[in-house]
Amino acid sequence: MRLALKIDVDTLRGTREGVPTLVELLRKHGVTATFLFSLGPDHTGRAIKRVFRPGFLGKVRRTSVLRHYGVKTLLYGTLLPGPDIGRRAADVMRGVRDAGHETGVHCWDHIRWQDGVAGADEAWTYAEMRRACERYAEIFREPPRTHGAAGWQMNVHALRMTQRLGFDYCSDGRGTHPHLPIWNAEPIRCPQFPTTLPTLDELVGIDGVTEENVAAHLLERTQEPVPAGHVFTLHAELEGMRLVPAFEQLLVGWKAQGWTLCPVRALYEAVEPMALPRCVTGPGTVPGRTGTLLVQGPEFLGEVDLARAA
Repeated sequence: MRLALKIDVDTLRGTREGVPTLVELLRKHGVTATFLFSLGPDHTGRAIKRVFRPGFLGKVRRTSVLRHYGVKTLLYGTLLPGPDIGRRAADVMRGVRDAGHETGVHCWDHIRWQDGVAGADEAWTYAEMRRACERYAEIFREPPRTHGAAGWQMNVHALRMTQRLGFDYCSDGRGTHPHLPIWNAEPIRCPQFPTTLPTLDELVGIDGVTEENVAAHLLERTQEPVPAGHVFTLHAELEGMRLVPAFEQLLVGWKAQGWTLCPVRALYEAVEPMALPRCVTGPGTVPGRTGTLLVQGPEFLGEVDLARAA
């Protein structure tokens, strides 16, 4: 009955304002979590080019992007230069570790990764991941041990890099249970612990769900135990700011349901990684979110090229 909390930190504002709020809230409830940091420039404003994607404007209206992120953040990388998050908020990141939470890599440049990785080649992918890992090591004086992709966006080169960079495990996609991914019959040895529950911004604005009742709606989905546990992804810019009340309702509700709240690493330490099922993994869709992202598929029953996973 473990439910892991994975906190994605996308922006400078989220790091400076949302993260300390979440650390204090988690301290209040005696809970630790996994924080994944964006470590390079904040170019949030460049997301404006997504306006032409089907469904994007609807999501913006549903989730009140301006209220959550603020005008200044939405201008970074366009009318305002993108601040270096790792340079300007390293003390906040180290404070998270010092408070007893797990830390890891989210990305170097959130917008660049989310919008570019799907069609990127090996060199581009390696450079982005290497820069993020080097900055993490500079801040924490040790290499990162886990990674959770920005926007749940990955390609085959990035999956290969999760094993080459020495991550213990990753939480890069969406799915139902821990697994070893198979991409086009190629096995990846780094285990994945996917996000299993919908995020709050995927629920708000659909079928009568509001910021006030979204916690109750999600708690309905976690009433029954799940042997493999759950991973819930939240964002410092949302649950660490305007959605703090909803997140606190979830913390109280999940405890009442009997869940042990923990970092994602606790799920990893409870299994034998190489004994996990191998599952087809690739681009797919998730209700409430636009575009495609990394999605876990059915268990793989064919032959794999073990030499490619070395």
